[in-house]
Amino acid sequence: MKLAIRRLSLRLQQFTLDVDVDIQHARTAIFGPSGAGKTSLLETIAGLRKPDSAKISFNGQLFDDSGRNYSLPVRLRRLGYVPQYDSLFPQLSVQRNLLYGSNRKPKDHTLDFHHVIDFLEIGHLLERHVHSLSRGENQRVVIARALLSVPQLLLLDEPLTSLDAKLKNAILQQLQALHPEFGIPVLFVTHDPAEAIAICEEVLLLQAGRITARGNPAELLG
Repeated sequence: MKLAIRRLSLRLQQFTLDVDVDIQHARTAIFGPSGAGKTSLLETIAGLRKPDSAKISFNGQLFDDSGRNYSLPVRLRRLGYVPQYDSLFPQLSVQRNLLYGSNRKPKDHTLDFHHVIDFLEIGHLLERHVHSLSRGENQRVVIARALLSVPQLLLLDEPLTSLDAKLKNAILQQLQALHPEFGIPVLFVTHDPAEAIAICEEVLLLQAGRITARGNPAELLG
C-alpha cells in the first residue's frame, strides 16, 4: 500500500498540523501524546476535516488536492473509520448496526458477514441493543461494522482506550490478527507504546502537529 500525504497543513487551536509523509507499511502506528494532532490527522485522511492545503492519495487514488480545490467525498474513499468515541446507532440492535455498515459484494469472500462475526466473537450480541453493551463489546461491534464496509484501509483511533487490562489484551490479540486475516492495511492511532509495538510494523512519532521520527516501534518506543 501507499498513502501519500503531501504538504498537509491544518490550523488547529494550539498549533498547525504540518505533515508530509509516505506511509507504505500495512500496519502503521501514529504515536504521540494527547493533543498532538493524531485524531485530526486521521479525520483529514478520512475526509471529515478539510485541510487548509494538502494533496493526499491512497494507492494512486486522489483523496484531496487543495491546488485543484478537489476533495473526494467520504463515502467514495472506502475507508473503515473507528473513532475514539462511540459511533453506533443507539436505537438499533447490534445486527442492524452491522448491516447498516455492510457493503459486501459477492467477490469479497474474506469479508463475509459470518466470517467477520466469528473472527470478532460477537455472534451472541447480534440481537442485543447497543445500550446494553459493555465497552469491550461495543468496540468489537464498531470494528466489525468498519470491516463490513469493505474498506481499502482501516483507520483506528485509540480503539483500546478505557478498557480494563483483560479486555484490552483480548481485543489487542484480535487487532494483531486483523491484517493477516483480512488483508486490509491499518493506520493505528495510540499513545500507548505497548500497543504500537504489539500491532505495528512502523511507527510515526507525532508531536505538536509534526512528525519528529519514524521507524521500528520496538526500537523507537521500547
